[in-house]
Amino acid sequence: MADCSFCSIAAGETAAEIVYSDETSVAFLDARPLFDGHTLLIPRDHHETLADLPEHQVGDLFLLARRLSVAVRNAMAAEGSFVAMNNKVSQSVPHLHIHVVPRVKGDGLRGFFWPRKKLEGEQMAAAGALIRAELSD
Repeated sequence: MADCSFCSIAAGETAAEIVYSDETSVAFLDARPLFDGHTLLIPRDHHETLADLPEHQVGDLFLLARRLSVAVRNAMAAEGSFVAMNNKVSQSVPHLHIHVVPRVKGDGLRGFFWPRKKLEGEQMAAAGALIRAELSD
């Protein structure tokens, strides 16, 4: 996609600190990281969300995300890592990307980045039924 900044990085047209590259994926350091070592993993081809990614590419991309979760943790002498992706909402660049962020206890990141609520009883059962119905289609 011509105006996609991540496609431009994947094509080598825009500079980035590339940490991994192969024929289908590119991983590079986030220009606005949560912490040093915050890495973004993208498919080379432009796909906006996980649902848009062709099924035959999903496994390889997530195997690489798993590998990066260890590499980033070890390289940054962290205790663990946070692996996440947004789909549309809060997706600052409309190109599928997986965040791999090194974590240490007390780093200031508190679980998820949004308020949480307790879901019980009928609300939980209703949400579960709706999701099961979507999966059965």
